[in-house]
Amino acid sequence: MLKDRYDNPLTTTNAAARDAYVDGVDRFLAALPGVEDALERAVAEEPGFALAHLALARQHQMKARPADVAASLAAARAASVSTSREAAHIDALGDLLEGRGGAAYPKIRAHLNDHPRDAMIAQTCIGVFGLIGFSGQNGREAEQLAFTTSLMPHYGDDWWMLGGHGFAQLEIGQLGPAEASLERSLTLMPRNGNSAHYRAHLHYENGETDAGYKYMRDWMADYDRAGVLHTHIAWHIALWALEQGDGATLWSVVEADIAPGAATGPPINVLTDCSAILFRAELAGEAPTEGLWRGVSDYAAEMFPKAGIAFADLHAALAHAMAGNGDALARLIAEAKGPAGDLVCACGEAFGAMASGRWAEAVAHLAPAMAEHERLGGSRAQRDMLEFAYAAALLRDGKAEEARRALATRRPRSTPKNAVKGLAAA
Repeated sequence: MLKDRYDNPLTTTNAAARDAYVDGVDRFLAALPGVEDALERAVAEEPGFALAHLALARQHQMKARPADVAASLAAARAASVSTSREAAHIDALGDLLEGRGGAAYPKIRAHLNDHPRDAMIAQTCIGVFGLIGFSGQNGREAEQLAFTTSLMPHYGDDWWMLGGHGFAQLEIGQLGPAEASLERSLTLMPRNGNSAHYRAHLHYENGETDAGYKYMRDWMADYDRAGVLHTHIAWHIALWALEQGDGATLWSVVEADIAPGAATGPPINVLTDCSAILFRAELAGEAPTEGLWRGVSDYAAEMFPKAGIAFADLHAALAHAMAGNGDALARLIAEAKGPAGDLVCACGEAFGAMASGRWAEAVAHLAPAMAEHERLGGSRAQRDMLEFAYAAALLRDGKAEEARRALATRRPRSTPKNAVKGLAAA
């Protein structure tokens, strides 16, 4: 019986199928293009290769292709497997792929107790868009670090796990250990899109605008648009362009790589990254060109018609408010659900108030969220838009000193001088 790169036995005797599967999984874990091509080669070599079909289903899920997810999952379930690990792998991922994350999570944790090196299972809980990241719970950043720490002894000097662990360290504020983990990951696998992206977050958290801007632009130069992180890495570049006052680069990147219709990333990245960069630009005094907000609002209504993913709902609410789409905003606030639904409602009300200049009302809605917006999901860098929105609302409400104090005590290291127009001179 052949094995994958993590020494897990596979139900295949076809070496070409195994090699294509390993290539596809590595590309998936590194956020590189070519995932589908590699996995399709694997199932072409061996049509009954269950885990190759399942990995393909997971890639389709990342790209928000529900019909393809269902077809690949059905093929995986119809195939025969000869190990209990593979059967449990299919069962747990099947729940996740069919939208039952609550049922999948305990199965995944139990599975990893027995098979800690089952990377495609572990991956579901790593990163801010994983099952822990989207749990809606306070303390999920600490839980994320505990999760990767528990797995590290089983992976040794593995570029993928080092990257995921480094990001977990970073998000909890362990910047020195995070740098060591990420540098080792990138030494082992320089074209690892996930770890390169995590290094961008390290530069951001350290307030290293010039270094981050240069590193990410250089790295992005030969990163194919088909890479799953292309849109989000472009967001980092646009954000640093904004911080440097480089409006020409900011808007050219938005229009070419982030805005709906041009972006190539998963829909959740298109929605959240475009909403966030437009809002950060507004707060800094760089007004978006006419029509951009309406385009994001329309995209949110099309791609996320029902509330349920708090991080997406937060950015949809922002887009609707800034586009003046009051009906869509009211509907989303009324329908917000899940463990962080209360925060979606509060922030949605705040965005609506900000869009119409009701600053005191915006402050009242945002203030409670400052203590627990971790529950909404996303990275600290992504949630800074809420910190800056709160400071902007305080400033416009005549409370400049309170606004300065809020940023100085909560995010002093990563707050750009131009994050909120007028605050430095107020």
